[in-house]
Amino acid sequence: MWDIFLQTLPFFMIIALGYGSGRTGFFSEEATAYLTKFVFYFALSAMLFRFSANLSLEAILDWQFVMAYLSATTVVYVLAMFVALRRRVPMTEAAVEGQCAVIGNVGFLGIPMLVLLLGEGAVGPVMMVLAVDLIVFGSLIVILVTGSRDGRMSPRILWTVAVGLIKNPMIVSISLGLLVSANNVPIPGPVNEFLTLLGAAATPGALFAIGASLATKSAERVAIAGWLSFCKLVLHPTAVAVAALYVFSIDPYAAGVMIAAAALPVAGNVYILAQHYGVAPTRVSASILLSTAASVVTVSLVIAWVTSF
Repeated sequence: MWDIFLQTLPFFMIIALGYGSGRTGFFSEEATAYLTKFVFYFALSAMLFRFSANLSLEAILDWQFVMAYLSATTVVYVLAMFVALRRRVPMTEAAVEGQCAVIGNVGFLGIPMLVLLLGEGAVGPVMMVLAVDLIVFGSLIVILVTGSRDGRMSPRILWTVAVGLIKNPMIVSISLGLLVSANNVPIPGPVNEFLTLLGAAATPGALFAIGASLATKSAERVAIAGWLSFCKLVLHPTAVAVAALYVFSIDPYAAGVMIAAAALPVAGNVYILAQHYGVAPTRVSASILLSTAASVVTVSLVIAWVTSF
C-alpha cells in the first residue's frame, strides 16, 4: 500500500502545485481555461490518437466488459438520483447529482495515471470506460436536463446530443486512431514522434489544469457534496468490482483497470455542464473539490487492492 501511495503521490503533487498557483493568483482563471483547452484539444487528443492507432477495435471492444461497467454505473447513478428526488429536488438537479456520483476524471487523470501505474495494457480498458462515460452518460445528462425542462423529448434534444459527441475531441481522436489501425495505415516516423512529443504534455498539463481549476471551486453544501463524493469514491468502484468480478467474470487485469477507473474523483466536465445549464454548480464544485482531496488516499487504496490480483 505504501509503495502504491508513493507512486500516486507525484500525480497529486502536480495537482497541488496547480491548486497553489491558482489560489495565489499566479495562474489566473483565464490562463487555466487556455491550458485546459490546450490539453483537451491538442495534448490529450494526440495521446489518445497514438494509443488507439496502435490498437485494433477487436482488441479493446469487449461487450462483457462494457455491460459490467454500464450496469454497475447505472445502479449507482439511479441510487444517487433516487436519494436526490427523495429530498424533493427537481429532476434537473437529481440528474446532475447522478452524474457526480459516477463520472470520474478518466480523461485528465485516469488515462495518464493508470497507464503509467498499471502498464500499457490498461489503455484499452480505460478507453472503454471513457467511451461509456462520454457516449452513454454524457448523452443521458443532456436528455434528462433538456427533456425535463421542455416537458418532452424532441428531435432538437437528440441533435444537441449528436453534435456534442461529434465535437468532443476525445471521441474524435479515439475514432480516428481506430480507423487508422483498422486500415493498417502506417504512421510516418516524424508524425509518430510529433504525436509522442505532444502527447507527453498531456499528463503534467492535465494534472496542473485540474489543480488550477480546483482553486476556483467552493465547498458549499458540504453534506451533499460529501454524500456524492462517497458515491463516487466508494460506492461506484464497489459496484463495479461486484459486477466485474462476480457477475460478469471479467479478466482480472481488465477488471482491475475498470475498478481503478471507477475510483477516480468527480470529473471537471460535470461542473462545465452544471454551469452551462445553470443547475447546482456550487454543489458540483464542492463535490469535485472534496472527492479530489479524498482521492489522494482512496485511489491509492484501490490501486493497491487491484494490483494484488
